[in-house]
Amino acid sequence: MKTAFLFPGQGSQFVGMGKDIYEKYEEAKQIYDRASQITGSNIKKLCFEQEQAELNKTENAQIAILVTSLAIAEVLKSKKIEADMCAGLSLGEYTALIYSGYLSFEEGVQLVKKRGYFMQHYLPKEQFKMAAIMGIESRKVEEICTTLQKQGMFVVPANYNYKLQTVISGNEEAVEKAEILLKEKGAKKIIELKTSGPFHTQKLEKAKEAFEKELQKVKFETSKQMVIRNIDGKPYKKEDNMQQILANHMVSPVRFDREIAYMQNRGIDLYIEVGPGKTLTSFIKKENKEVSIKNVCSVEELEDLLYTIT
Repeated sequence: MKTAFLFPGQGSQFVGMGKDIYEKYEEAKQIYDRASQITGSNIKKLCFEQEQAELNKTENAQIAILVTSLAIAEVLKSKKIEADMCAGLSLGEYTALIYSGYLSFEEGVQLVKKRGYFMQHYLPKEQFKMAAIMGIESRKVEEICTTLQKQGMFVVPANYNYKLQTVISGNEEAVEKAEILLKEKGAKKIIELKTSGPFHTQKLEKAKEAFEKELQKVKFETSKQMVIRNIDGKPYKKEDNMQQILANHMVSPVRFDREIAYMQNRGIDLYIEVGPGKTLTSFIKKENKEVSIKNVCSVEELEDLLYTIT
């Protein structure tokens, strides 16, 4: 059986995520404690006790999700459950890179802490919005965005989640106008996301420049573990300039639709979403109803996985 680990991105966070796993497994506790020591922040308190509004802030949500996902992955490793390949959505790509050994735990945690800070604080002083457009092809979403751009409005595709779901990002007025036009074009459902920044667009150019300086300080290792890139849905290669790819990642759309296609073509049988939420496995299920999917963010879900595959 071929297994893929899927690591969630921002928006999946909730207060209490990972708490019971932290309390039961020493491997998880060590991950939270190490991350707290590295960042100088109480990650356990942030994940388990913080108000939801505070947890939702980009600089908090990213590090909280990362550490929760890595803690769960560490417990899975102790149970001899490991991935043949990994993929993540936006932030989740960093989780995959740390899990797979491309990034050391210490440098990876520090990077994500800084990434979240830059993405929250290095934004233009405008009101932005992100919305998931469902039940319509990405080509039609692109057409509407292009039409509005020609009218001087800023709205672009930011995440290609699967064939019939694309997230758009832009100024509030432009996103709201796009929503109206896309409903007229046949969109079945539109959900506005819990993230407010213009993520994965050129509006994060200042954040990218600041983050790129931090990336240049980091040493990336080689790994036999396959990690699929968000920018094009292909695996990282030994010769890749990872600093440049991850800098561009901040201002480029996420092509999770292509990642799904790649994993399908490689014959993945079991997809495990490691961390909060069930977003990524829901994307997989939309494209292939026959594969097995599991989610792990609680002791109950972990024990269910163990029972299923052992």
